[in-house]
Amino acid sequence: MYSKAIFFLIFSVIFFISCSILVGTVDIRSYFFPLLQSQPISPFPCATDPPLRVYMYDLPRRFNVGILNRRNLDQTPVTASTWPSWPRNSGLKRQHSVEYWMMGSLLHEATGDGRDAVRVMDPENADAFFVPFFSSLSFNSHGRNMTDPATEVDHQLQIDLMKFLSESKYWQRSKGKDHVIPMTHPNAFRFLRNQVNASIQIVVDFGRYPKTMSNLGKDVVAPYVHVVSSFIDDDPPDPFESRPTLLFFQGKTFRKDDGIIRVKLAKILDGYDDVHYERSAATEKSIKTSSQGMRSSKFCLHPAGDTPSSCRLFDAIVSHCVPVIVSDQIELPYEDEIDYSQFALFFSFEEALQPGYMVDKLREFPKERWIEMWKKLKEISHHYEFQYPPKKEDAVNMLWRQVKHKLPAVKLTVHRSRRLKVPDWWQRR
Repeated sequence: MYSKAIFFLIFSVIFFISCSILVGTVDIRSYFFPLLQSQPISPFPCATDPPLRVYMYDLPRRFNVGILNRRNLDQTPVTASTWPSWPRNSGLKRQHSVEYWMMGSLLHEATGDGRDAVRVMDPENADAFFVPFFSSLSFNSHGRNMTDPATEVDHQLQIDLMKFLSESKYWQRSKGKDHVIPMTHPNAFRFLRNQVNASIQIVVDFGRYPKTMSNLGKDVVAPYVHVVSSFIDDDPPDPFESRPTLLFFQGKTFRKDDGIIRVKLAKILDGYDDVHYERSAATEKSIKTSSQGMRSSKFCLHPAGDTPSSCRLFDAIVSHCVPVIVSDQIELPYEDEIDYSQFALFFSFEEALQPGYMVDKLREFPKERWIEMWKKLKEISHHYEFQYPPKKEDAVNMLWRQVKHKLPAVKLTVHRSRRLKVPDWWQRR
């Protein structure tokens, strides 16, 4: 009788466990093979994700580094061993030099963790194609103004480049959609820009272009390259009290389009002892005084200029001065990864032009909250550093990561276009 009871008990236990395994309520591995259990999935990008594979066209130097030194007539494509340093006394040309740093990151031959893009020599293995034309530097270097006859050099470079690209089977294959072209100056590539509308453009904002030419859906927003020195030893006992100026601005006040707000702000902010609002042109001396002013201020004002963004915002970030952004149509770099509300304040044009409103808000801002923002600025400022060789999660690697985010939509468009026999009905709506 006891043996039958024991047998029935064992049978029942085995039956129960078997049913539980079949319906998934028991994972036997968790009891006997705990090391085989699935690991939790991180919500952040994995550090071991393969880098973006980029094919870079070998263009003669007149399209890129040759513009930096036009006395050098060598036209062989530049290599890592012949890569020149960025000129020290380049003035404001530096703020539009994203194209230089992106090209340099692909030429850099060292391997290791932290690279979000690597150069491949076989275009068949590429995820994206980089066009190393320094369009912003070309605009800044060829002619003093838009009507200067010397701008024809820039025009001819664009003509020659488009001829080269149109003969590339890889450009033809995607109509340029998987090609990356930096053009951070608002007048870069101005003669033939409509011929590269489909490409992934690296821009600083969309202030001067219609949505059909450049938009957030296909293009990447880059930071300006900051022109002030980064604040390295910013570790005072009391950072809030170490910055006596409440609000700082130094720059041109007469600008086009939405930049007209700068003139209005000059009147609104006049007469405050703790506000520094100075009209100034960009010179080597003024850049140094601007750096000193930002480092001694709690908040740094960033009003719209000729376009919604400007270099001043990123100068403030690397100076750990909490940005106060007054620009209704600004777009910001890496915004799918970085929450700017954690270290910057935003005022609409309407709010900023109310007498006393903005200054009162800044004076009432809690010290504890400001210190949190200051610490956040110190934590994220390396994302805005352009350097050679590139470093993990610096500005250029963040930009390549943004390019990678755009590619799934590019591939969808390219693959659909290869099988469509009629005009795309989505574009007709």
